Amino acid sequence: MLEERTVHFDNDLQIEAYRFCGIMQKFPNHFHEYYVIGFIESGQRRLTCKNKEYIINTGDLICFNPLDNHACEQIDNKTLDYRCLNIKPEIMRKVTKEITGKDYLPQFKTPVAYLSEQTSILHNLHQMIMNELPNDEKQETFYIFIKQLIDEYTEPPNEADSGAKTEMIKNLCQYIEAHYQERITLDDLARMANMNKYSLVRAFTRVRGITPYRYLQTIRINEAKKLLEQGVPPLDAALYSGFGDQSHFSHFFMEFIGLTPKQYQYFFTKLDEQSTIRKD
Repeated sequence: MLEERTVHFDNDLQIEAYRFCGIMQKFPNHFHEYYVIGFIESGQRRLTCKNKEYIINTGDLICFNPLDNHACEQIDNKTLDYRCLNIKPEIMRKVTKEITGKDYLPQFKTPVAYLSEQTSILHNLHQMIMNELPNDEKQETFYIFIKQLIDEYTEPPNEADSGAKTEMIKNLCQYIEAHYQERITLDDLARMANMNKYSLVRAFTRVRGITPYRYLQTIRINEAKKLLEQGVPPLDAALYSGFGDQSHFSHFFMEFIGLTPKQYQYFFTKLDEQSTIRKD
């Protein structure tokens, strides 16, 4: 079966555009440090986001806030066609301030908007990025799209939900983020929290929506992405981000991102051309 994975980084807008066609890959529970806004072109999937389950179909809009944990898998035995934009928080904050006059990060109220009218403009914007159209047209469409999303799907700035994080889990997250290059065990975290391992996993998952181990691996993958974007060889990126070996690193990277480390790095060394990977 022909599979196609396309990634393009737009230097004008400073955002990533992904397109996956004909894939069957299951993505485990993980999160990103950036916004993910996409839609299903074809296929049906079971999506879990922040411990709530959704069935998503063709035409459904997907909006993940930074750190929203999510997982998805195919359920109709057919392949998935999917497009998305990845937007870093600093870019979203800048655009939001220009649109609303307020300095804040918008929070999407729900990760799924069924049969959203916004998928049409997202498709057009995504195609402009892939076709490398002039900046003025892309930027105008991008701002119109974000304005529609803010108006339709986000909380007012004074009602943004700060979450139910406990101080203990927050401290553990900060420790993981500071020491991800080191060997961190569940025993270590349990001692820090003064809890048994089972209680820690249950509390951490309830607050963060993801297990401590998955949180650690996601932090490592996100750090590895930054290194790969800077041209660091995959083996070095694996070691610098806390993975014991390249094989282990490659497995998690493919599982979380849908690309191998070399494929991901290739797209960032070829910013001036659209790059497509096909495999049988």
